[in-house]
Amino acid sequence: MFLYLLSFYILLLVLKIDFKLAALGALAFGFSTYLIIILGVGHNSKAHAIAYMPLVLSGILLVFQKRYILGFLLTALAMGLELVANHFQMTYYLLLLVIVLGVVYLIDAYKKQMLPHYFKSIAILVAAVVLAIGLNATNVMATKEYVKYSTRGKSELTINPDGSPKAITSGLDKDYITQFSYGGWETFNLFIPRFMGGGNAENLGKDSNIYNAVRKLGATHTQALDQAENAPMYWGEQPIVEAPAYIGAVVLFLFVFALFLVKGRLKWWLVAGTVMSLLLSYGKNLNFLTDFFIDYVPLYNKFRAVTSIQVILELCVPVLAIFGLVKLFNDFNKTEEKLKALKYASSITGGLALLFLLFGTSMFDFVGANDGRYIQALGQDFIRAVKEDRKSIFTTDSIRSFVLVLLSAGLIFGYLKQKIKDQWVILGFAALILFDLVGVDRRYVNEDDFVSSIKMNKPFTANAVDKQIQSDTSHFRVFDLVSGPSKPSYFHNSLNGYNAAELKRYREVFNWYVSQNNINVLNMLNTKYIIAQNEEGAIFPYVNEEANGNAWFVEKLRPVENANAEIKGLDSLNTKRVALIDQSMMGAVIGKSDFEVDSLANIEVVTYQPNYIKYKTNNPNGGFAVFSEIYYPKGWKVTIDGEDAKFTRVNYILRGMKVPAGTHIIEFTFDPEVVKTGSSISLASSILLGLLLLAGLFFEFKTKKGA
Repeated sequence: MFLYLLSFYILLLVLKIDFKLAALGALAFGFSTYLIIILGVGHNSKAHAIAYMPLVLSGILLVFQKRYILGFLLTALAMGLELVANHFQMTYYLLLLVIVLGVVYLIDAYKKQMLPHYFKSIAILVAAVVLAIGLNATNVMATKEYVKYSTRGKSELTINPDGSPKAITSGLDKDYITQFSYGGWETFNLFIPRFMGGGNAENLGKDSNIYNAVRKLGATHTQALDQAENAPMYWGEQPIVEAPAYIGAVVLFLFVFALFLVKGRLKWWLVAGTVMSLLLSYGKNLNFLTDFFIDYVPLYNKFRAVTSIQVILELCVPVLAIFGLVKLFNDFNKTEEKLKALKYASSITGGLALLFLLFGTSMFDFVGANDGRYIQALGQDFIRAVKEDRKSIFTTDSIRSFVLVLLSAGLIFGYLKQKIKDQWVILGFAALILFDLVGVDRRYVNEDDFVSSIKMNKPFTANAVDKQIQSDTSHFRVFDLVSGPSKPSYFHNSLNGYNAAELKRYREVFNWYVSQNNINVLNMLNTKYIIAQNEEGAIFPYVNEEANGNAWFVEKLRPVENANAEIKGLDSLNTKRVALIDQSMMGAVIGKSDFEVDSLANIEVVTYQPNYIKYKTNNPNGGFAVFSEIYYPKGWKVTIDGEDAKFTRVNYILRGMKVPAGTHIIEFTFDPEVVKTGSSISLASSILLGLLLLAGLFFEFKTKKGA
């Protein structure tokens, strides 16, 4: 929150706005509903990346203001912090906005015959960004190296699990990218908070139609109240919505007011950024634009949830809104011009609110995508109650926005008629903005979201099954069919879990086989325990005695021609005796494909850590060992008795290697070269930035002293 406010405040100061208006703008940005929601649901890296965006823009604008040294230093420092936040999707969206700014400034420089200054500024900014990337070289380089192996990279498969053709893409599938796409009517959520019902679990309380409907179904007061406090109000097109991305009726009123007063390049890059952000957030609902960006704009297909790009308009709109007040208070615009802008802004925003207030309940059907499921579970009367509540909150919030527009217009009108002084106008808008935004914020993030540090530090409690499994001190994996993705990974070495950029091959095997409980694949993944539920609902641990263990020797390597054949072959493969290998890897690494496995041959784990695994092998014959560890070629190194060795990929996702006859020590160590290289670059860049900061501050101080 502090970073939101401070960063935006600095941006407005750089734009030469009075500190009182800069503080007002910081409130408008910092309390924007989406920015608060992401804090409530724990998207901390995203929040940090957004918070540093205004600071990066501040550095860029300083350079274009010919304050080259200070602009360079601030851009390098702010961009370094932006990358430290480690949310590349938000940084990418910032890049799109900067490109828009750059194009608008280029056109302006051409018209004013200032191209040399423009290109000098661009060169300085490029140098600053390169330095910022250098500061974060370890993370940036490691991410670049990893991404092609992740779900954000290109799959080698050309078929789906059902055998149908799979769309070939160098990034995420389009359906996944656009799963969360803004609906056209949802645009008005920016102005009327619960235009589309708000979120999937609105708190309506016992005075709601839902409460009464559930009580009529025979529910207790507590059961009905619980349903009413988690009412399915959202009726838009997205699968799940925590809350609307509301930026405020007051802020939007000021934004529209500014459109008629603010001139020049500042207005056009802010408006262009706003429009770009809104249009791209429509995703599959604006296919031609989304398809163009996915197919032709570099890296765009690496990111999902296109609605997230609205962070750009949530930054641009408050900036222009505050400039509307700057124009209101200055003497360069005539009073008649200001009154005309007020009339247009009031007519547009107030008229929209009034239109929806009078005709909204008859314009829309208020039917949600999941209503059919609720009809099956709770009946038609429940859905009728849901629709009535949707209409009720739609009307309430339409009135709310209409009144806020009237109050905002009244403040400006009072100032123009010299009835209210400018400082009271600022205080009035501060009160309106806080009432408007904080009032909506607290519907979704409030005291109920704060819990004790004990609960945060220990979010899950081990049950009897978890404790029983934990008493087993051997090394194995657990597949939990009951608890969902998070809890199993808290207590066990689990097959479950989620990461937005997990290894693509593992996710493919999970979707093809693990999720279907394929025992052959579960065995090769050393799944010793499967947590299941019996017919009475009791949870129990099924002990899989057939699990392959941590590593084993196979009798045969079976070459396959491609990734399709390799993953399909896992279905009925006897993974204890046979391993599949891509034929392109066969000759260079292995040499032969049949091995004699002695009955006493074994491999046991001596040490097991995330970045280091030590095995002891005993085999009278030379053989081929399969390790139940996920294959990743970048960073893992293997030795046999201290001597460098080679391993390869088998069974689509596992590691395998030739092991000579006898007793040996095999050690896998994760020691990526990219980290060493990146660390050296980061250190050098940090030293350089430190020296430049000292030199720059000395120069600025000397210049001011000389002046």
